[in-house]
Amino acid sequence: MTGTWFITGTSSGFGRLLTERLLARGDRVAATLRRPEALDDLRARYGHRLRTARLDVTDTAQVDRVVADAFADLGEIDVVVNNAGYGVLASVEEATDEQIRRVIDTNLLGSIHVIRAALPHLRAQGHGRILQVSTAGGQTTYPGFAYYHASKWGIEGFCETVAREIAPFGITLTIVEPGATPTGFGSSLDTAPPMPEYAGTPAGEIRRALTDGTFVLPNDPEKIAQAMIDLADSDAAPLRLPLGSDTYDDVRASLVARLAEHDAHRDAAFSVVSDEVDSTGKEW
Repeated sequence: MTGTWFITGTSSGFGRLLTERLLARGDRVAATLRRPEALDDLRARYGHRLRTARLDVTDTAQVDRVVADAFADLGEIDVVVNNAGYGVLASVEEATDEQIRRVIDTNLLGSIHVIRAALPHLRAQGHGRILQVSTAGGQTTYPGFAYYHASKWGIEGFCETVAREIAPFGITLTIVEPGATPTGFGSSLDTAPPMPEYAGTPAGEIRRALTDGTFVLPNDPEKIAQAMIDLADSDAAPLRLPLGSDTYDDVRASLVARLAEHDAHRDAAFSVVSDEVDSTGKEW
């Protein structure tokens, strides 16, 4: 099966891997990135089937223009992949205001901009699929990544709502949650000067593990890219797709713990219900 894809963040990582695999099998790809020259080797090999455009997803006007141009040039786009991302490794106190703004502007607002720009075109063509690249950290948390989690939990809540809104138009949305994978993302993480107060805390331990290379990366990036392509080729449209043993285990443990805590407070929850409403939620 071949198709036409729009992918953000294609200079490296999953974006680059997806672009390579899709072009190799005959698909067309509208690849966006900050430095289009990073894909010159693929353009030389695949010619007109690769369309590149400079894109900073934090620039709303640029997002609107680049998305509109891609649909105009390619006619229809089958799959939109929101992959561009930025990570900050720092405790809550260590991160700078600029780093906080950038992670929210890129991972949350940038992803929202791309989806909003694509939806009118997807509705007009009457079909399409959105793959939002998130992470295990979209449903669970790790010390040192509070602001990254804020952006990923935020985009997952947004996407869960959007998926319900766009279903009547024949458009599906899946949140893809890769686990820790050697894509170069870890080495590209932005950091802040460490505070000695956090050296002996979990945040400090994770920073050291990432710095000295002992942080475990159990997943294969090529397999994750292929799993995303396989999903797009299928009729399946799950709301979330966990990819990685760590994603599955960590998210499941988090959900089980949250449900147990939630159930433990059932009596408190119902204790504040109005006396004019019965236990089923109906008014007397």
